[in-house]
Amino acid sequence: MTAPEVGVEDFTHVFEPATASGAPALLLLHGTGADEHDLLPLGRALAPGAALLSPRGKVTENGMNRWFRRLREGVFDVDDLIARTAELAAFVRAAILAYDLDPERIVVSGFSNGANTGAGLLLLHPGLVAGAALFAGGAPLQGREPDPVDLSGVQVFLGNGVADPITTIDQARLVAAQLGQRGADVEAREHPGGHQLTPDVLTQAREWFERAKF
Repeated sequence: MTAPEVGVEDFTHVFEPATASGAPALLLLHGTGADEHDLLPLGRALAPGAALLSPRGKVTENGMNRWFRRLREGVFDVDDLIARTAELAAFVRAAILAYDLDPERIVVSGFSNGANTGAGLLLLHPGLVAGAALFAGGAPLQGREPDPVDLSGVQVFLGNGVADPITTIDQARLVAAQLGQRGADVEAREHPGGHQLTPDVLTQAREWFERAKF
């Protein structure tokens, strides 16, 4: 697939420069119905001092922002996901140049629809990000086996609820397996709740981020 021509102006977004010397950058991907401001507090909590790059999904569903289309509840339009993820990857590459980011120190973090998209970036665009902290997300390619890409050296944290009715725990475990089989170092944490990011999981994710030393 030919990479789309995308500049930073093609996505509505927020960029906050790093406030700590030598800090990495967090790419923040919101969930359905949210926008580019929603995950800024998560980014500050997860990696204090990091640069924050938070775009808005370009798909709308019943007036709600999303990253890719759904055919119905729980069923993704996988072709649209692939195309939209390629566009997002091109935006990230443009942002690296526009904001002078270290291309080897970008970490994606997302919730729900944003977590699915973050997993898509890992599986479809290996080498774009150094790691990922994804919450309430699952396997993005639904029924398609991802290509055998090399994710060696990529560090991933996954947080999911075992009672999640939207992203089932089976889908969460599937994406953990897909990433691990391709060489990623995956730390998966499960909580007893549903489609949410619990304080305990956020604490675990922040501790993981500190250990990862991006």
